[in-house]
Amino acid sequence: MGARIVSFILADNPPPRLDKALSRDVPESAALSRTRLARLIGDGAVAVDGQVVTDPRARVAGGADITITVEEAEDSHIGPEDIPLAIVHEDDDLIVVDKPAGMVVHPAPGTPSGTLVNALLAHCGDRLSGVGGVRRPGIVHRIDKETSGLLVVAKSDAAHHGLAAQFAAHTAERAYMALVYGVPDAADPRLRGVRGASFEPGNVLKITTGLDRHRTDRQKQAVRFDGGRHAVTRARVMDTFGTPPCLALVECRLETGRTHQIRVHMAHAGHGLVGDPVYGGARRLPGKALPEAAAGAVRGFARQALHAAVLGFEHPVSGEMLRFEAPLPEDFDTLLGVLRGAP
Repeated sequence: MGARIVSFILADNPPPRLDKALSRDVPESAALSRTRLARLIGDGAVAVDGQVVTDPRARVAGGADITITVEEAEDSHIGPEDIPLAIVHEDDDLIVVDKPAGMVVHPAPGTPSGTLVNALLAHCGDRLSGVGGVRRPGIVHRIDKETSGLLVVAKSDAAHHGLAAQFAAHTAERAYMALVYGVPDAADPRLRGVRGASFEPGNVLKITTGLDRHRTDRQKQAVRFDGGRHAVTRARVMDTFGTPPCLALVECRLETGRTHQIRVHMAHAGHGLVGDPVYGGARRLPGKALPEAAAGAVRGFARQALHAAVLGFEHPVSGEMLRFEAPLPEDFDTLLGVLRGAP
């Protein structure tokens, strides 16, 4: 397949910069983000009235004839690896997978291989039409290494462009199941004193804060009320365990999707996740609230008890509304079974 040519006429009163003008008027079907357009300008792939322009800040006027040459996607530098995947849905534009706990989504200096991207490169092969000019999966959202559950990945530029817009606008549906210490309850006077915490009808805990990097530990996120990225989490109790109740299974729904958002917000509310070594704190179960076998199972749970259970979005190409559910993985389900079997 050769280069793809995208041609159009700039509308009246364009923004003063070429990259902003192209971003405003480029046909939606071209699926070219502003970042990609800026890269194409720098690569000499954009012509204005027949003349190549390489400065993204160049001034343009309405009525200019734009031609963009989009070369065939290059192969990714990331190596494909034959790693089994739990595929929930796949079509020409995207793939939905149920990621196991322990798998990193994208290669990084500490984890150069064995990631979801490595596995997808092997699974999809030449069915990847290229994202950002490179034949690779388009990651539009991530879940932590030790979190299990649903993830959608783009296989084409058009899908990547459309999905990224939905996640940026927070219109995708995302619900997680989490096992937390304590029981979030509107009747708890302690929670009324937690800044950013409130309750909605149905005993739904709403947590609204800013989130930013921790000031001393750059690997962590921290709650902020003087800046940071706006973050909203809603948590609803689905089940409780212990006598008196000392643990709760909660459904957490994301209005926004920030790094470690659920883990940080639930810890901020005083209901850290079971098995979370970073934000859960050294929580101790109250004496005799659970039988020793059940308490031991909780203490021995080897990861944060968090699972991405529901994912819904509009298909970025067909427009069809899609919604997927993933059952709890074996380790999480077994833990709940032990807790439910306790007297």
